[in-house]
Amino acid sequence: MAKSHKARKLPVQQLTVLALCRFAEPIAFSSVFPYLPEMIESFKIPKNEVSKWAGITSAVFSLSQAATGIAWGRASDRFGRKPVILCAMLCVMSTTLLFGFSTSLSMAIVARALTGASNGNIGIMRTAVAEMVPWKELQPRAFSVMPLIWTIGSIFGPGFGGALANPAAKYPNSFGKSWLLRTYPFALPNLVAASFFIFGLAVGFLFLKETLETKRDTRDYGRVIGKLLLQPLKPKKPKAAKWQHEEEQSSSLLNHSRESSAVSIGNGIDAREDRKAILLAPPSYREVFSYQSNLNLLAYSLLALHSVAYDQLLPIFMHYPPQTDRSSSYDVHLPLKFIGGFGIDSDRIGLLFMMYGIIGMFIQFFIFPPLTRRYGVLPCLKVVTAMFPIAYMLTPFTALLPTPLAQQIGMFAIMLVKCWAVIFAFPCTTILLTNSAVSLRVLGTLNGVATSISAVGRAAGPAIAGWTFTVGVSKGYVILPWWILAGFSLLGAIAPWWLVEMEGFGGDESDNEAEETLRDENEQVGTNPIDMGHSPLAEHGLMGDDFAIIDGDPPKPPRLSKTLSNTSEAKHFHPLRRMSSPIGQRKNLGRGGSDCLSNGLGQTRSGFGAGGSSYH
Repeated sequence: MAKSHKARKLPVQQLTVLALCRFAEPIAFSSVFPYLPEMIESFKIPKNEVSKWAGITSAVFSLSQAATGIAWGRASDRFGRKPVILCAMLCVMSTTLLFGFSTSLSMAIVARALTGASNGNIGIMRTAVAEMVPWKELQPRAFSVMPLIWTIGSIFGPGFGGALANPAAKYPNSFGKSWLLRTYPFALPNLVAASFFIFGLAVGFLFLKETLETKRDTRDYGRVIGKLLLQPLKPKKPKAAKWQHEEEQSSSLLNHSRESSAVSIGNGIDAREDRKAILLAPPSYREVFSYQSNLNLLAYSLLALHSVAYDQLLPIFMHYPPQTDRSSSYDVHLPLKFIGGFGIDSDRIGLLFMMYGIIGMFIQFFIFPPLTRRYGVLPCLKVVTAMFPIAYMLTPFTALLPTPLAQQIGMFAIMLVKCWAVIFAFPCTTILLTNSAVSLRVLGTLNGVATSISAVGRAAGPAIAGWTFTVGVSKGYVILPWWILAGFSLLGAIAPWWLVEMEGFGGDESDNEAEETLRDENEQVGTNPIDMGHSPLAEHGLMGDDFAIIDGDPPKPPRLSKTLSNTSEAKHFHPLRRMSSPIGQRKNLGRGGSDCLSNGLGQTRSGFGAGGSSYH
C-alpha cells in the first residue's frame, strides 16, 4: 500500500548539522555591537564622532555582503553547496579574528568589510534547506530552523560580546597579567566566536551531505571519515553478512546492465558528454530573473529594508528624552506634532528586546509551522505584510501615553505585533522565492541575488531611518521616520498580491505516492530501483553511472528543473521519477539509449525486460 505524503519526515540529522554550521555566524555578527563604540573610542576617535564611525563600520559590512552575494551563490551552483559553505565559514572566521586584533580604525573597517564580503552563507544554506526539503507541506518547519538559529545566536552573541570585551580592565585579577589581552583588548570575544566556527567547520566537514543535484555523485571524503568515527557507536546488525551478500549480488547485476547500456550507446559518448555539459553549464541570468522571482525579490528587499530599520531605530526612540510638558510647549500640536521619546536607559531597552527575542523564538518554532501548513504560505504572507504599516504608524504615539509604565507596555504590545509579522514574513518570502526558481540549477544564484539585495536594504534602511529621525526631531515631527517606514512597508504589502504560490521541486502528490508504492514493491520482492525513468537526465543521455549511489545514499527525488532555456534542446522537463524492473530481467536494459521508455506498466519496447516499468 502506498504511503501517504503525510508520512514524509524532515531530514532532522542534516538540518541539525546545517544549524550547527550556521550558529557561529549570528554570534560573531551580534557580539560586536556592545563593544563597538568603546572599540572606536580606543582608536583615539572623538566621542562626538563615535556614532558616525560606528554607522560606517556597520554599513560597510552590509554593502560588502551585497557586492559578493551573487558570486557566492553562483559558486555554490558550480562547485556544490558543501564546499562553498565550508569555505565561507573559514573566511568569516579569519576576518572575525582580524577584526578582534585590529589596532586602528581603518584596520577595523577593512576587517568588517571583509567579513561582510565573506558572509555568503545566508543564501547558500537557504538553498541547501530547499534541496533537502522540496515538499511544500514540510517547508514551513524546515525554513523556520535557520531563522531560529539566528535568533538564538543573536541573543547570546551580545551577552558574551559585552562581557568579554576589554577583560584586562574588567577582570584584572584574572586577565590583568595577560600581555595579549592588554595589547588587544577586544580579541577575546572574537577568539570565542572563532571556537564556534571551528566546531561548525568540523561538524560540517564530517557529516554535512552535498545537496546540489549535479554534485551528489562526487565522493565525499569528509563524510567517509565521519562514518568511520561513528562506526564504534553504531549497533551491530545480526544479519549483516546476508544483506552484504545480497547487495554484492545486486551490484554485480546492476553493473552488468549498465555495461550493456554503455555498449548500446556506442559511438554516442561524445554527444552524451556534450549534453551533460549543457545541463551542468552555469545558469544564465535570464533563467534566474523570472517574473515570479522578480516579484519575490522585490518583496524580500522591501521587507529587509523596513524591518531592520525599525529594529535599529527603536532603541534610539526609546532612549530619546521625553516631552516633559506637552500641554504648554509651543512646538507641540497634537496629535501629529511632538518630539518626545521614552527616556529609558539601555538596561531596560535590553530587557524589552530580550523578551522580544524569547517570544519570537516561541512563535518561530511552535506557531509559524502549523499555521502556514493550515492556511498556506502566500495567504499568511498577505496578512502579516498588512500588519507592518499599522504597527509602524502607531509606534510614535506610545510616547503620548500618560505614565512610563503605560508607555513601555504599549510599546511592547506593538513590538509583539511586529515580531509576529516579521517571523512569518521572512520564512514565507523565502519559501515563495525558492519555489519560484525555474530550475534547481539556478537556486543558489537566485538566493545569492536575494542575499545581495537584502544586504542593500539592511544598509539603506537604517541610513534612511536615521536621517529622517534627525530631520523629524529638528522640525518637531518625531512621527516622520515611522511614517516613512510605514510607506515602504505598504509597498511591501502590495507586492504579495501579484505573487503566485508555485509548485516547487517536490513533485505532486500522485507522483510521490507512485514512487512510494514502487519502493514498497521493491522491498517486498528484493529489487533495486534505478533512476532511469522519463527525466531530464534521461532526455539528455545521462543514464546509469552518471548519478551512481555513493556511500549508501540514494539520489534524492526532487525535480531537477521546471524548464530548460537557452539551449538547443529547450523543452519542458518532467519530475524525476524512479523506475525499476526485477533483478535478473535487465539484460537488455538501456538498449536504444535515452529512447528506452516504456509505454505502460508491463508494456515495453526497445529491449526492456518483462515487467519493466516507468512513470510519466
